[in-house]
Amino acid sequence: MTQYLLAVHGDDSVYDTPIEEAQPMYDATAKFNERIMADGTWVFGGGLKRINTATVVDGTGADVVVTDGPYLETKEYLGGFWVIEAPDLDAALKIAAEGSKACGGKVEVRPFEDGE
Repeated sequence: MTQYLLAVHGDDSVYDTPIEEAQPMYDATAKFNERIMADGTWVFGGGLKRINTATVVDGTGADVVVTDGPYLETKEYLGGFWVIEAPDLDAALKIAAEGSKACGGKVEVRPFEDGE
């Protein structure tokens, strides 16, 4: 089994969605999470707070530099993620499609390095 990162991308305005509009997405995502936990696919996952809560740490130089905000200025940000285990990319893509439908966002699928 290979582990995959399923990264949910979207713009920051999703955080402004009124709860009555967002609740069906929350419910569908919770149901999706419960299903992949039950079938053993789930490794870890979670939603992230707004992008303005990000802090970037750069320890590559002589001094550590800490700055507020996202590392990149983009239109879309990482809003949440799952780490799953799947037998192959096709299975991971199928699970990602279900997650995308549940959470209402685009999902990027990337395998982890296997250490070889």
